[in-house]
Amino acid sequence: MMKACIFDLDGTLADTLESLIYSVQETLTEMGLSKITKEQCRQFVGNGARCLMDQAIRAAGDPDGERLDEAMRAYGRIFAKNCTYHVTLYEGIADMVNALRDRGIKLGVLSNKPHAQTYQIVMEMFGEGTFDCISGQQEHVKRKPDPEGIYRILKELNVSPQECLYVGDSEVDIETGKNGGIKTVGVTWGFRTKEELETVGAKHLVHHPMKLLQFV
Repeated sequence: MMKACIFDLDGTLADTLESLIYSVQETLTEMGLSKITKEQCRQFVGNGARCLMDQAIRAAGDPDGERLDEAMRAYGRIFAKNCTYHVTLYEGIADMVNALRDRGIKLGVLSNKPHAQTYQIVMEMFGEGTFDCISGQQEHVKRKPDPEGIYRILKELNVSPQECLYVGDSEVDIETGKNGGIKTVGVTWGFRTKEELETVGAKHLVHHPMKLLQFV
């Protein structure tokens, strides 16, 4: 029996792509680099801000990534002000979260987005007390697909890997679940397609948030 669910944030609970695109494009413009496409940004998301900006500046005119530190300083400042820009919950997410809470399921968020912005988005989208644990990228915790973040949340929620479901929308999430030995469900409404998730070995896929209830 499942006692907890841990969710990825970007592309899983909330559509944050516009906030990411806006912040990346503003950073590139400030640096005098070319803009990238929305599709490029979608593909670059998932491995944390540093990886996102490394790929972005390489695609925008800095092929060796020599200005990455400069990009990270600018992006950190810009994204901190715009992390909720046009962010919305996917249809059915609020109902699904409420249904899980009604069943007594403990809820967590694990994101490769910087911790401060992860916390801010979850608070603005769901309010205080909806999630029992919120964890974004922090210097002392290895980022996904390393399972350290999952183990920390499991400890805080006092549940075993066998009692928890991990839910995400990307190849990083599928790999994170595998590495953590935790049952993982891929969602198809996010930043990756059904075919992309199947290619990286997703065993369980859902196409609407309420379909997650069958796993708990």
